[in-house]
Amino acid sequence: MPLDHMLNRRDLLGTALAAGTTAGLQGPFGLPLAAVAQPASTMGKKYPFKKSINLWAFPYPQQMSLEQCLQLAKDAGFDGIELNYDLDSDLSPKSGTAEFMAIRRMAEKIGIAISGLCSFLFWPYPLTSNDPEKRSLGLELAGKMTQAAHDLGTENLLVVPGAVCIPWRTDHEPVPNDVCEQRAKAAVRQMIPVAEKLKVNLNMENIFFNGFLMTPMEMNAFVDSFSSERVHVHFDTGNISEYQYPEHWIPLLGQRTRNVHLKEFTKKGTDHSLEAFRPLLDGTTNWPAVLDAFAAVNYQGYLTFEYFHPYLYWPEALIHQTSDSLDRMLGRK
Repeated sequence: MPLDHMLNRRDLLGTALAAGTTAGLQGPFGLPLAAVAQPASTMGKKYPFKKSINLWAFPYPQQMSLEQCLQLAKDAGFDGIELNYDLDSDLSPKSGTAEFMAIRRMAEKIGIAISGLCSFLFWPYPLTSNDPEKRSLGLELAGKMTQAAHDLGTENLLVVPGAVCIPWRTDHEPVPNDVCEQRAKAAVRQMIPVAEKLKVNLNMENIFFNGFLMTPMEMNAFVDSFSSERVHVHFDTGNISEYQYPEHWIPLLGQRTRNVHLKEFTKKGTDHSLEAFRPLLDGTTNWPAVLDAFAAVNYQGYLTFEYFHPYLYWPEALIHQTSDSLDRMLGRK
């Protein structure tokens, strides 16, 4: 092996001395293995953010009921859970105010908050589709989601306002950028009166993969154009991480951010699908910089871990592992 590819013995010993030697453990080349040293920027820091997790991390509804998921999130130490609206579940057009209020009471009894509501339905029914029927249905579903968020007792509804492209769907015809912006603004304007009446925040999510609102400056201009106290940002750390950096976006978005997805991403991989997202801390995100950036803009809301692959066996392990990771990130441990 070339020397420049080998571990530098002096650097390794320096790391061990800085971390404090742990007796009895052996590292590379038989050297003592030290306890892993935290970057100086994170040591002793505590952050006020609330811990949340998205329902997609649970095997719902295949293996667990909604009540079991809420209870597991509570038992694992989460402050809140983000729910997902679709076409065929407890959280769908099949339910109404009575059913959503029952879910709200169930969560209150368990002792866990509903941190927000989001949905994959903005992809099959984009608010900016070239198909007017899809646009119409998308807007109708968005209205139902706004009412559902209110009934569930959360102020946060994630909104995907538009898409130039949807690479993972073969049924989506690309939309010119200017047309996409016009349609997105028209759709959000139609949503605002109901959101203001119900006191629900319409939080625009940065996606990047959809070719729309590709920079924080574009997102700010879009959100500010409505001059509404109910139009804000749902910032997702992972969605931009293939080519950009969340710690660069956060200061520019400022206090527009009302809800957050923590998605772990690895820049080391070559897979650009949902498989590129990893369990929390198993990636390349500079979390100390991200947390410091949120603190600098005085963000005090939820940090919601979003992950799409519940563990096949012992799925509760992912929930507990994520809670433990967040505790360490936020200085609770």
